[in-house]
Order: sequence, then structure tokens, then C-alpha cells
Amino acid sequence: MRVLVLGAAGPTGALFVQQARAAGHEVTAFTREQGGDATDAQAIARALPGHDAVVSTLGVRTLSPHGLQERAMRVLVPAMERAGIRRLLVMSALGVGDTRRFAPAFPRLMYTLLLRPIFADKAAGEAIVTASALDWTIVHPPLLTNGPMTGRYVAAEAPKLAGFPKVSRADVAHFLVRALAPGEWSRKRVVVTGG
Repeated sequence: MRVLVLGAAGPTGALFVQQARAAGHEVTAFTREQGGDATDAQAIARALPGHDAVVSTLGVRTLSPHGLQERAMRVLVPAMERAGIRRLLVMSALGVGDTRRFAPAFPRLMYTLLLRPIFADKAAGEAIVTASALDWTIVHPPLLTNGPMTGRYVAAEAPKLAGFPKVSRADVAHFLVRALAPGEWSRKRVVVTGG
């Protein structure tokens, strides 16, 4: 499969690129370093042709998202529809939107106190994705770690979580590679957490 990756220079995106290539996929890394801006409609339109799927691992390194997710999805979704590319995977976070109900009490408090602007931006971006006709999957990991890829994670639409759940970025990347092909996770939100 030919995959365009937004956020490929980030820690999870870079792991996805590595694992997807190892699995035999052709991957195009869309990064700022190479002149790519995920909120630039012309740049996205130029990058899309020739791909079968798009994976977004976009994120911010501060507590101010500047509307990144919403602005990126507002550009990406219609561009994919025009280009005839249907498969879209988006990495979000546990606690965004309806997944908040699955978060244990302490993480839920942290989301409310510290991450409200980031989560609001992610929710706005997700609303654009889910209102589209695309074949989307939105992945909601809890706290991300830099641990190794274990393959022993749990992927579920309605998980039972306790304490302070976490998962390695490498395992999230592994799930994203698995979920590339349309099928089991099409048009679903899935929480991916450490097993």
C-alpha cells in the first residue's frame, strides 16, 4: 500500500514510517523539514496523488495547539475526497470526545485541568473526519511511552481501563500498520492500550 504520513517527523510518526516500510508498504513522509505543511491546502493537494491511504500522527509539543488538528483536517478531508483516496487513520488520544468515559478518574482529571485546549482541538478535527464519507479509523491511545514494541497491546472500542493506562508509541505504530487495510476498524474509534 502507498501511504502518505502527516506528522512523520514526530516520535510516533517516525516509528510508523519505519514499521510500515518494514512491512512492505511504500511510505511518503510529509514533514515540515521537507516543505510540507499539513494546514496548507496546496501542499496537501500536491502530496496526495499516487497514494492509497493517509495516516495522521500530527501533534503539538506545547499545551497550545493553535487549532492544528482542526485546520489540518479541514484541509485534508476534502482534498482526499477530491483525490479519490478513502482510507484515513488519525491518531488522537484517550479522553477526546466520547472516549473520555473510558478514562479512569485520575487521568480524566488531568485531561480536564491540563489538556483541555489540545483535546478540544482534537475533537474538532475528529468531527470533520467522522462527518465525511471517508473510510476512517481514529486511534485513541492513553499516555504514550518510549518503550519497545511488544505486540501485547489491547485494541477495543469500549475498553475497561483502571489506574493510569499507558502504551508505547511503538505499539501504537504497530497497530496503525495493522489497521491500514480497510476492514475490522473501518469507520470506528479504537482505544489502543498496553496489555
